[in-house]
Amino acid sequence: MAWFQNFWAVYSNLVLSLGTNALLALSIYLTLACGMLSIANAAFMALGAYASALLTMNSGWPFPAALAAGMAAPAAMAFLIGKPTLRLSGVYLAMATLAFGEVVRIALLNAESLTGGALGLNGIAQLTQWWHVALALAATLWLLWRLRRSRVGRAFEAIKEDETAAGLMGIDVAGHKMFAFVLGAAIAGLAGALNAHLTFFIGPGEYGFDRAVEILTMAILGGIGSLGGPVLGAAILTLLPELLRALQSFRLVVNGLILVLIVLFLPRGIWDTERLRQWFGRGRAGA
Repeated sequence: MAWFQNFWAVYSNLVLSLGTNALLALSIYLTLACGMLSIANAAFMALGAYASALLTMNSGWPFPAALAAGMAAPAAMAFLIGKPTLRLSGVYLAMATLAFGEVVRIALLNAESLTGGALGLNGIAQLTQWWHVALALAATLWLLWRLRRSRVGRAFEAIKEDETAAGLMGIDVAGHKMFAFVLGAAIAGLAGALNAHLTFFIGPGEYGFDRAVEILTMAILGGIGSLGGPVLGAAILTLLPELLRALQSFRLVVNGLILVLIVLFLPRGIWDTERLRQWFGRGRAGA
Protein backbone atom coordinates (compact mmCIF):
# COMPACT_ATOMS: atom_id res chain seq x y z
CA MET A 1 0.00 0.00 0.00
CA ALA A 2 3.04 2.28 -0.04
CA TRP A 3 2.33 3.24 -3.67
CA PHE A 4 -1.19 4.32 -2.75
CA GLN A 5 0.05 6.41 0.16
CA ASN A 6 2.54 8.13 -2.14
CA PHE A 7 -0.16 8.66 -4.78
CA TRP A 8 -2.61 10.08 -2.22
CA ALA A 9 0.02 12.39 -0.74
CA VAL A 10 0.63 13.92 -4.16
CA TYR A 11 -2.80 13.80 -5.81
CA SER A 12 -5.31 13.87 -2.95
CA ASN A 13 -6.28 17.50 -3.59
CA LEU A 14 -6.75 16.76 -7.29
CA VAL A 15 -9.00 13.76 -6.58
CA LEU A 16 -11.10 15.68 -4.07
CA SER A 17 -11.30 18.67 -6.42
CA LEU A 18 -12.69 16.28 -9.02
CA GLY A 19 -15.49 15.44 -6.59
CA THR A 20 -16.32 19.08 -5.80
CA ASN A 21 -16.26 19.95 -9.51
CA ALA A 22 -18.66 17.08 -10.18
CA LEU A 23 -21.03 18.62 -7.61
CA LEU A 24 -20.77 21.97 -9.41
CA ALA A 25 -21.52 20.36 -12.77
CA LEU A 26 -24.56 18.61 -11.27
CA SER A 27 -25.75 21.91 -9.78
CA ILE A 28 -25.94 23.55 -13.19
CA TYR A 29 -27.27 20.35 -14.78
CA LEU A 30 -30.33 20.79 -12.58
CA THR A 31 -31.18 24.21 -13.98
CA LEU A 32 -30.35 23.20 -17.54
CA ALA A 33 -32.65 20.18 -17.15
CA CYS A 34 -35.44 22.65 -16.44
CA GLY A 35 -34.61 24.75 -19.50
CA MET A 36 -32.87 27.58 -17.63
CA LEU A 37 -29.51 28.97 -18.74
CA SER A 38 -28.28 30.29 -15.39
CA ILE A 39 -24.65 31.38 -14.89
CA ALA A 40 -24.94 32.13 -11.17
CA ASN A 41 -23.47 28.88 -9.87
CA ALA A 42 -19.99 30.33 -9.30
CA ALA A 43 -21.59 33.04 -7.14
CA PHE A 44 -23.58 30.44 -5.20
CA MET A 45 -20.36 28.49 -4.71
CA ALA A 46 -18.72 31.65 -3.34
CA LEU A 47 -21.58 32.25 -0.89
CA GLY A 48 -21.33 28.68 0.38
CA ALA A 49 -17.55 28.84 0.67
CA TYR A 50 -17.43 32.16 2.52
CA ALA A 51 -20.39 31.41 4.79
CA SER A 52 -18.98 28.07 5.95
CA ALA A 53 -15.39 29.34 6.25
CA LEU A 54 -16.39 32.37 8.32
CA LEU A 55 -18.47 30.21 10.64
CA THR A 56 -15.67 27.71 11.29
CA MET A 57 -12.95 30.36 11.57
CA ASN A 58 -14.72 33.08 13.58
CA SER A 59 -17.56 31.31 15.39
CA GLY A 60 -16.12 27.85 15.93
CA TRP A 61 -19.07 26.06 14.35
CA PRO A 62 -18.71 22.29 13.87
CA PHE A 63 -18.03 21.24 10.30
CA PRO A 64 -21.43 19.58 9.63
CA ALA A 65 -23.26 22.72 10.78
CA ALA A 66 -20.98 24.90 8.65
CA LEU A 67 -21.71 22.71 5.62
CA ALA A 68 -25.44 23.06 6.25
CA ALA A 69 -25.05 26.84 6.48
CA GLY A 70 -22.98 26.78 3.30
CA MET A 71 -25.96 25.20 1.55
CA ALA A 72 -28.62 27.35 3.21
CA ALA A 73 -27.02 30.74 2.43
CA PRO A 74 -26.94 30.37 -1.39
CA ALA A 75 -30.32 28.62 -1.37
CA ALA A 76 -31.89 31.59 0.45
CA MET A 77 -30.21 34.02 -1.93
CA ALA A 78 -31.42 32.00 -4.92
CA PHE A 79 -34.97 32.19 -3.61
CA LEU A 80 -34.70 35.98 -3.24
CA ILE A 81 -33.26 36.69 -6.67
CA GLY A 82 -35.30 33.94 -8.32
CA LYS A 83 -38.54 35.85 -7.91
CA PRO A 84 -37.63 38.58 -10.43
CA THR A 85 -35.01 36.82 -12.58
CA LEU A 86 -36.80 33.55 -13.35
CA ARG A 87 -39.43 35.47 -15.26
CA LEU A 88 -36.70 35.87 -17.89
CA SER A 89 -35.52 33.13 -20.23
CA GLY A 90 -32.68 32.33 -22.58
CA VAL A 91 -29.92 34.86 -22.98
CA TYR A 92 -31.75 37.40 -20.79
CA LEU A 93 -31.72 35.01 -17.84
CA ALA A 94 -28.05 34.28 -18.51
CA MET A 95 -27.24 38.01 -18.49
CA ALA A 96 -29.20 38.60 -15.28
CA THR A 97 -27.54 35.74 -13.42
CA LEU A 98 -24.13 36.78 -14.77
CA ALA A 99 -24.73 40.27 -13.41
CA PHE A 100 -25.68 38.76 -10.04
CA GLY A 101 -22.39 36.84 -10.03
CA GLU A 102 -20.44 40.05 -10.59
CA VAL A 103 -22.37 41.77 -7.78
CA VAL A 104 -21.40 38.95 -5.40
CA ARG A 105 -17.74 39.09 -6.46
CA ILE A 106 -17.54 42.87 -6.04
CA ALA A 107 -19.32 42.68 -2.68
CA LEU A 108 -16.74 40.15 -1.48
CA LEU A 109 -13.96 42.42 -2.69
CA ASN A 110 -15.29 45.47 -0.85
CA ALA A 111 -16.29 43.82 2.44
CA GLU A 112 -12.67 43.71 3.62
CA SER A 113 -13.45 43.63 7.32
CA LEU A 114 -15.49 40.47 6.90
CA THR A 115 -14.15 38.66 3.84
CA GLY A 116 -10.57 39.92 3.67
CA GLY A 117 -11.23 41.79 0.42
CA ALA A 118 -8.88 40.99 -2.44
CA LEU A 119 -6.60 39.07 -0.08
CA GLY A 120 -9.40 36.61 0.70
CA LEU A 121 -9.57 34.31 3.70
CA ASN A 122 -6.40 32.48 4.61
CA GLY A 123 -5.74 29.73 7.14
CA ILE A 124 -9.07 27.92 6.76
CA ALA A 125 -8.98 24.65 8.67
CA GLN A 126 -8.56 21.62 6.40
CA LEU A 127 -11.63 19.75 7.59
CA THR A 128 -12.74 18.20 4.29
CA GLN A 129 -11.93 14.50 4.15
CA TRP A 130 -12.29 12.15 1.19
CA TRP A 131 -15.42 10.55 2.62
CA HIS A 132 -17.11 13.94 2.99
CA VAL A 133 -16.75 14.52 -0.76
CA ALA A 134 -17.68 10.94 -1.64
CA LEU A 135 -20.77 11.02 0.58
CA ALA A 136 -21.87 14.41 -0.75
CA LEU A 137 -21.46 13.28 -4.36
CA ALA A 138 -23.22 9.95 -3.78
CA ALA A 139 -26.12 11.62 -1.95
CA THR A 140 -26.48 14.25 -4.68
CA LEU A 141 -26.47 11.65 -7.46
CA TRP A 142 -29.06 9.57 -5.61
CA LEU A 143 -31.28 12.60 -4.99
CA LEU A 144 -31.12 13.77 -8.59
CA TRP A 145 -31.67 10.22 -9.87
CA ARG A 146 -34.82 9.91 -7.77
CA LEU A 147 -35.88 13.39 -8.84
CA ARG A 148 -35.34 12.58 -12.52
CA ARG A 149 -37.62 9.54 -12.29
CA SER A 150 -40.33 11.36 -10.34
CA ARG A 151 -43.22 13.59 -11.44
CA VAL A 152 -40.99 16.59 -10.75
CA GLY A 153 -38.37 15.29 -13.18
CA ARG A 154 -41.00 14.73 -15.85
CA ALA A 155 -42.28 18.25 -15.23
CA PHE A 156 -38.72 19.58 -15.68
CA GLU A 157 -38.49 17.81 -19.02
CA ALA A 158 -41.84 19.20 -20.15
CA ILE A 159 -40.83 22.73 -19.17
CA LYS A 160 -37.52 22.34 -21.00
CA GLU A 161 -39.25 21.19 -24.19
CA ASP A 162 -42.05 23.79 -24.22
CA GLU A 163 -42.74 26.05 -21.26
CA THR A 164 -46.07 27.32 -22.62
CA ALA A 165 -47.38 23.84 -23.35
CA ALA A 166 -46.28 22.66 -19.90
CA GLY A 167 -48.26 25.45 -18.31
CA LEU A 168 -51.35 24.57 -20.34
CA MET A 169 -51.01 20.97 -19.10
CA GLY A 170 -51.39 22.19 -15.52
CA ILE A 171 -47.71 22.16 -14.51
CA ASP A 172 -46.67 24.89 -12.07
CA VAL A 173 -43.89 26.27 -14.28
CA ALA A 174 -42.79 29.06 -11.92
CA GLY A 175 -42.75 26.75 -8.89
CA HIS A 176 -40.73 24.02 -10.61
CA LYS A 177 -38.22 26.51 -12.00
CA MET A 178 -37.79 28.03 -8.56
CA PHE A 179 -37.28 24.59 -7.03
CA ALA A 180 -34.58 23.70 -9.58
CA PHE A 181 -32.88 27.07 -9.11
CA VAL A 182 -32.80 26.85 -5.30
CA LEU A 183 -31.73 23.21 -5.18
CA GLY A 184 -28.98 23.88 -7.72
CA ALA A 185 -27.77 26.79 -5.58
CA ALA A 186 -27.68 24.57 -2.48
CA ILE A 187 -25.59 21.94 -4.30
CA ALA A 188 -23.18 24.63 -5.57
CA GLY A 189 -22.93 26.00 -2.02
CA LEU A 190 -22.10 22.54 -0.70
CA ALA A 191 -19.31 22.24 -3.28
CA GLY A 192 -18.00 25.65 -2.24
CA ALA A 193 -18.03 24.77 1.46
CA LEU A 194 -16.18 21.49 0.87
CA ASN A 195 -13.66 23.18 -1.41
CA ALA A 196 -13.02 26.03 1.06
CA HIS A 197 -12.07 23.57 3.80
CA LEU A 198 -9.85 21.67 1.39
CA THR A 199 -7.66 24.43 -0.05
CA PHE A 200 -6.92 26.54 3.09
CA PHE A 201 -7.53 29.75 1.10
CA ILE A 202 -10.38 31.33 -0.83
CA GLY A 203 -10.54 34.66 -2.63
CA PRO A 204 -13.07 36.56 -4.79
CA GLY A 205 -11.01 35.94 -7.92
CA GLU A 206 -11.84 32.24 -7.74
CA TYR A 207 -15.55 32.85 -8.32
CA GLY A 208 -15.61 35.20 -11.29
CA PHE A 209 -16.82 34.86 -14.86
CA ASP A 210 -14.12 32.32 -15.75
CA ARG A 211 -15.31 29.92 -13.06
CA ALA A 212 -18.93 30.37 -14.09
CA VAL A 213 -18.11 29.46 -17.70
CA GLU A 214 -16.00 26.52 -16.52
CA ILE A 215 -18.92 25.09 -14.55
CA LEU A 216 -21.22 25.45 -17.55
CA THR A 217 -18.61 23.84 -19.82
CA MET A 218 -18.35 20.81 -17.52
CA ALA A 219 -22.03 20.04 -17.91
CA ILE A 220 -22.17 20.77 -21.65
CA LEU A 221 -18.98 18.81 -22.34
CA GLY A 222 -20.24 15.66 -20.64
CA GLY A 223 -23.83 16.13 -21.78
CA ILE A 224 -27.01 16.78 -19.84
CA GLY A 225 -28.91 13.81 -21.20
CA SER A 226 -28.06 11.81 -18.08
CA LEU A 227 -26.48 12.25 -14.65
CA GLY A 228 -23.27 10.62 -15.81
CA GLY A 229 -22.60 13.35 -18.35
CA PRO A 230 -21.86 16.26 -15.96
CA VAL A 231 -19.71 14.01 -13.77
CA LEU A 232 -17.71 12.88 -16.81
CA GLY A 233 -17.33 16.46 -18.01
CA ALA A 234 -16.11 17.56 -14.59
CA ALA A 235 -13.59 14.72 -14.51
CA ILE A 236 -12.23 15.63 -17.95
CA LEU A 237 -11.85 19.35 -17.26
CA THR A 238 -10.25 18.61 -13.89
CA LEU A 239 -7.78 16.01 -15.15
CA LEU A 240 -6.99 17.46 -18.59
CA PRO A 241 -4.65 20.23 -17.33
CA GLU A 242 -2.68 17.61 -15.39
CA LEU A 243 -2.52 15.19 -18.31
CA LEU A 244 -1.30 17.96 -20.62
CA ARG A 245 1.24 19.38 -18.18
CA ALA A 246 4.13 18.04 -20.29
CA LEU A 247 3.05 20.30 -23.18
CA GLN A 248 3.76 23.36 -21.01
CA SER A 249 2.81 26.52 -22.92
CA PHE A 250 0.81 24.56 -25.53
CA ARG A 251 -1.39 22.96 -22.88
CA LEU A 252 -4.22 25.51 -23.14
CA VAL A 253 -4.17 25.30 -26.94
CA VAL A 254 -4.61 21.52 -26.90
CA ASN A 255 -7.23 21.84 -24.17
CA GLY A 256 -9.25 24.25 -26.29
CA LEU A 257 -8.81 22.12 -29.42
CA ILE A 258 -10.19 19.06 -27.65
CA LEU A 259 -13.23 21.01 -26.49
CA VAL A 260 -13.86 22.36 -30.01
CA LEU A 261 -13.68 18.87 -31.53
CA ILE A 262 -16.13 17.51 -28.97
CA VAL A 263 -18.58 20.34 -29.60
CA LEU A 264 -18.36 19.74 -33.37
CA PHE A 265 -18.72 15.96 -33.34
CA LEU A 266 -20.63 15.37 -30.09
CA PRO A 267 -22.92 18.40 -29.70
CA ARG A 268 -24.94 16.60 -27.01
CA GLY A 269 -21.82 15.92 -24.99
CA ILE A 270 -19.51 12.97 -24.62
CA TRP A 271 -22.17 10.99 -22.76
CA ASP A 272 -24.30 10.88 -25.91
CA THR A 273 -25.11 7.18 -25.87
CA GLU A 274 -27.20 7.37 -29.04
CA ARG A 275 -24.40 8.89 -31.11
CA LEU A 276 -21.80 6.50 -29.65
CA ARG A 277 -24.07 3.54 -30.38
CA GLN A 278 -24.36 4.70 -34.00
CA TRP A 279 -20.61 5.05 -34.36
CA PHE A 280 -19.79 1.68 -32.83
CA GLY A 281 -22.65 0.07 -34.74
CA ARG A 282 -21.22 1.32 -38.04
CA GLY A 283 -17.78 0.07 -37.00
CA ARG A 284 -19.08 -3.43 -36.33
CA ALA A 285 -21.12 -3.41 -39.55
CA GLY A 286 -18.07 -2.40 -41.56
CA ALA A 287 -15.99 -5.12 -39.91
